[in-house]
Amino acid sequence: MQLTGAEIVIRCLQEEGVEYVFGYPGGAVLNIYDELFKQDKVKHVLVRHEQAAAHAADGYSRSSNKVGVALVTSGPGVTNAVTGIATAYMDSIPMVVITGQVPTHAIGQDAFQECDTVGITRPCVKHNFLVKDVNDLALTIKKAFYLAATGRPGPVLVDIPKDVTQATAEFSYPKTVSMRSYSPVTKAHSGQIKKAVSLLLEAKRPMVYAGGGVVLNDAAAQLTRLVRLLGFPCTNTLMGLGGFPGTDPQFTGMPGMHGTYESNMAMQHCDVLLAVGARFDDRVIGNPAHFARNERKIIHVDIDPSSISKRVKVDVPIVGYVGDVLDEMVKIIESSPSRPDPATLKAWWGEIKEWQRKDCLKYDTKSKLIKPQFVVQKLYELTKGDAFITSDVGQHQMWAAQYYKFDKPRRWINSGGLGTMGFGLPSAMGTQLVNPGATVACITGEASIQMSIHELSTCRQYRLPIKIVNLNNRYMGMVRQWQEFFYGNRYSESYVDALPDFVKLAEAYGHVGMKIEKPGDVEGALKEALKQTERLVFLDFITDHKENVFPMVPGGKGLTEMILAEEL
Repeated sequence: MQLTGAEIVIRCLQEEGVEYVFGYPGGAVLNIYDELFKQDKVKHVLVRHEQAAAHAADGYSRSSNKVGVALVTSGPGVTNAVTGIATAYMDSIPMVVITGQVPTHAIGQDAFQECDTVGITRPCVKHNFLVKDVNDLALTIKKAFYLAATGRPGPVLVDIPKDVTQATAEFSYPKTVSMRSYSPVTKAHSGQIKKAVSLLLEAKRPMVYAGGGVVLNDAAAQLTRLVRLLGFPCTNTLMGLGGFPGTDPQFTGMPGMHGTYESNMAMQHCDVLLAVGARFDDRVIGNPAHFARNERKIIHVDIDPSSISKRVKVDVPIVGYVGDVLDEMVKIIESSPSRPDPATLKAWWGEIKEWQRKDCLKYDTKSKLIKPQFVVQKLYELTKGDAFITSDVGQHQMWAAQYYKFDKPRRWINSGGLGTMGFGLPSAMGTQLVNPGATVACITGEASIQMSIHELSTCRQYRLPIKIVNLNNRYMGMVRQWQEFFYGNRYSESYVDALPDFVKLAEAYGHVGMKIEKPGDVEGALKEALKQTERLVFLDFITDHKENVFPMVPGGKGLTEMILAEEL
């Protein structure tokens, strides 16, 4: 069957079961858009900026475990999308990004809307391809989906010159694909697993530290079973929230820069640390030299061998899919007569409970100003913890992570590694589309939301009933907090002047807008917004602009060198 390159692209997407493509048309991809128009299996979502296309595909993937797909044109289309691609790359999100390119004969000639897409994106993709022959197109797209979803997932880019989309070739889409240069380890070494279990059963002060890999590998059930079987404390990173239930008494809260006092103290003082799908990044362990002061045995389970002993030397490395490794650990423990010593475990829990008495997340509940923590807590109560929560980046992101208790994986959608302002709303669009009927709330700030405010137009076009919770403190909050703590209260360019009237702005886009200025009105406003199941509601909460996120580990400090609210 002879098809054009553009037809082949669409047929490949159909073969992969792609439901939505997020994109923005332009000259180099018009042939592909023409073929999109001729069919109805693959739906297209027209964003208002290419960065939003990548973020929406990202949110779609994070909340569903499907490969997200974005389609953008050459030149500025690609460069606009790079931030979204890099965001997905840092958090290991499976995406396929299809980009247009100038005709093959014009490559390197500084043609209109030409850029070196392969060169520009090489540092922030798992892999990328430039397809110069239409006969290679179908196989290349198959490879892209395979690469994106296997091993450590990530975004894969396919750059297609316009003349390739016009040329014809016989269409054949392979059912499977193998690549000689790509063979990720999936089966973990059984001897290493047995060694790890032996350490866990002998531990006197154990700690389980679980990251985003648990969520990405759909291993939350396995992690929960292991933690409950052993009776150990468990902490989930920002990317791992929901991997172990946030309401479980064995959950100690998030670790790291804005983690709980008890999680950080337990991470530092444990004698055996089981790290599952986490990477010991700077925001979690702080200064590696400080972290290494306390001797402990570290077991590290990860699909990516390059992540093991990258920042922290580990004792038992285990490379494999975390779900399979955890299953194997459970089988070994259940068949073993040994169990952790109840008396020493009880003593360890006693230490942790002493740390918990610090109540490190307490805040002023009697303030006459709206406290942002209170808004998040009320949202949690009213949604019964069952909403999908997206966020932008800053103080509001940390408050969402601290005060919304995630009992399920894939309910917390945020930019962890890159920390991308403008991520919240477009990722909520992708989340809402793949979870129709679900409550999707975007917790944001007045600075972040303006980086993607134009996507209110997309939400209107596709009738996406997202609830935008704007914690408006009139500052770039996290920047202001650092300036207060470390820059002598010199608030250089962190005050956000000339803010729009968000209520009128939301209404101008055809949505519902609400402004809330008193603590007593918070619950009622949220209830009213949640009743609007078919409308987007923009809730502009005017919050205390002096509120800071606590606890806080200053940059370059160790895990136990936290600043607590009570100490200021």
